[in-house]
Amino acid sequence: MGTYINPGNQGFQRARRGEYIDKTGLISLVSNAINSPRSLICVSRPRRFGKSYAAEMLCAYYSRGCESRALFADLAIAQDPSFEEHLNTHNVIRLDMTDIMHQRRGSESASETASWLIVEELRQEFPELEVPDNLTTAILTAVRHTGKPFVFLIDEWDAPIRERSEGETRRYVDFLRALFKNGNFTAEAVAAAYMTGILPIKRYNTQSAISEFREYTMLSPERYAPYVGFTEDEVHELCERHGMDFVEAKRWYDGYELPDPDGGVPLHLYAPFSVMRAMESGRFASYWTSTAAYDSLLTYIERDFDGLQDKVADLVAGERLTINPRKFDNDMREVNDADDVFTVLAHLGYVTYDEESDTVRVPNEEVRLEFVSALERGSHPEVRRLVEAADETLRATFNEDAEAVAAAVAAAHDARVGPDWYNDEQSLRFAVKLAYLTAIEKYAEVEELPSGHGYADLVYLPKRYARIPALVVELKWDKPVDSALGQIRNRNYPKVLQDYGGPLLLVGITYDRRTKKHTASIERLRLGGSNS
Repeated sequence: MGTYINPGNQGFQRARRGEYIDKTGLISLVSNAINSPRSLICVSRPRRFGKSYAAEMLCAYYSRGCESRALFADLAIAQDPSFEEHLNTHNVIRLDMTDIMHQRRGSESASETASWLIVEELRQEFPELEVPDNLTTAILTAVRHTGKPFVFLIDEWDAPIRERSEGETRRYVDFLRALFKNGNFTAEAVAAAYMTGILPIKRYNTQSAISEFREYTMLSPERYAPYVGFTEDEVHELCERHGMDFVEAKRWYDGYELPDPDGGVPLHLYAPFSVMRAMESGRFASYWTSTAAYDSLLTYIERDFDGLQDKVADLVAGERLTINPRKFDNDMREVNDADDVFTVLAHLGYVTYDEESDTVRVPNEEVRLEFVSALERGSHPEVRRLVEAADETLRATFNEDAEAVAAAVAAAHDARVGPDWYNDEQSLRFAVKLAYLTAIEKYAEVEELPSGHGYADLVYLPKRYARIPALVVELKWDKPVDSALGQIRNRNYPKVLQDYGGPLLLVGITYDRRTKKHTASIERLRLGGSNS
């Protein structure tokens, strides 16, 4: 048992000691691809989406360097007809490229380090052989001795591309080509390869650097979609087990809608790291986005591309944006316009992509909160003004300054809605959400909330730690502002908040197409019907 050649199953043992969600169906997909034209697999996922857990699981299952039957006996893969055929029967080469980069010696490249480490361990694994220094020749020597080709498992495969120079990238791509684009070597020495990272394989002149790989990405996961994150059923079961509110879990962590590989309704996927942290702590909050990925978000949304800042604000306000992801070269350093920015953010998990409409949107509360935080800390003057204006709108609402609220909505309407859509009812809703852009730091925003005898247009529910009033907002078009507050009262919209002990602010906002005027009215209400 080695570190890189035929490793053990310690990583998967640790996973099984915790609360493990059975993702062994992934093993079936990989096993079905072994020694077939589909044997080279590249699966890209955001940080904290379980990539390393998957690699540890595959290593524990395939590696001849351990005995893992007991670890898998109670999992789904044990019922698969191929279970016995592949269980601990393969030579495995396991690389974590982030770890490899930390082990570089001096000016050595990641690919040179990886080659040296593999050759050295082959010599330890097969002391009876005379293993040469050349990587591919050394691997072939072992294959011909054992009669078994290798299963390659490469985690964080794109780390050298993300973090190093163009020269490093070229050397690393040549390293991968030597293994997986070398016809005679690959056919004889590679039973299968499973690479996982954040980005798809880098393209040169529109062609993949290693074109033989089948790629499964956040934009097009195909059969690997259920293994991107936790499914809705899995999260529902976790919530029941931990006594947590599934509706809240959905609001915080749902939103990655990926096509169903069988053509059914889209799959709802949740960020695994965040869900498990919420279950462990008993508290819904932002967990995944408080990692190093935050720096990437701020870096990209600060790009000075024409219209980018407006588009980011629109996303945070709940809009969908049309993008073209197909021209991106899968290199985080080569980001040339807003389309590239949003394509990178889709791979990072900050937006979710709809393949049918070519649109992206912010997936959930966790990510949207991080966008707002990044906008507040950003340096772009237009964004700073937008954030400051939203803070002022919220203060004006608390102070029941209806004129200031109406002026803020009018400013958002004028600045962000084109003339062709200005007199559209949805544009007023968008303007209001934009005017209250930063409210989501303190509130949960809910649209069309069922309550009383109808649906409240917008409800802002205070988060548990926030000692502030709840907001019930009703929008009207070409009607007196009193009719908005009247509808809130007559249809008893506050009923849904009857268990909330704090005060409510009823906010009516109207727009008159004839006069082009926005009007607001604010009324403070305590549940039980008494005004205060």
